[in-house]
Amino acid sequence: MLATSFTATLTERRGDAVERIPTPNRLVDWLAVSGLAVESCTTAQLERAWELRESIHAAATAAARRDPLPVSAVQVINDCSTRGRAAAILTPEGNRQWRLGSASSVEDALGVIAADAISIITGERDGKLALCASPTCQAAFFDTSQSRTRKWCDMNTCGNRQKKARFNAHKLENPGSAK
Repeated sequence: MLATSFTATLTERRGDAVERIPTPNRLVDWLAVSGLAVESCTTAQLERAWELRESIHAAATAAARRDPLPVSAVQVINDCSTRGRAAAILTPEGNRQWRLGSASSVEDALGVIAADAISIITGERDGKLALCASPTCQAAFFDTSQSRTRKWCDMNTCGNRQKKARFNAHKLENPGSAK
């Protein structure tokens, strides 16, 4: 999901946070990889992107916990959604692709991300919002697994780290046990 992937550009929120889009150029790169190519990005646009990212994270976390959505987060998401001038287009292969406005602006790309967040938070998508079980992460993610019981935002990072920690703790508690 685009919106939850966007929130994942800040990882380890409850540990040693790692910013994945620290500069305007990195945001341009992330948007391009996500199918939302823009021509350029200013520092102010990057700051707006961070604000949207944190608003989506706050709203998705509240929705996953079934708490009321933070009013300020809802306002930022709605503002970004209405400012964008992107349009969904159908490709010859039968896929949806986003066409940004004539200037391919960051605002248009943020509008697409905000609209995606709205569709996830409102339950329009087949899946479930959940929070990563890692105590240092707790990222909101969209669980589309068949059973809707995923524990981690990413099995290769958070899930693997937790499984290794449990294995190592078991080895320390039972030093003579077989592998």
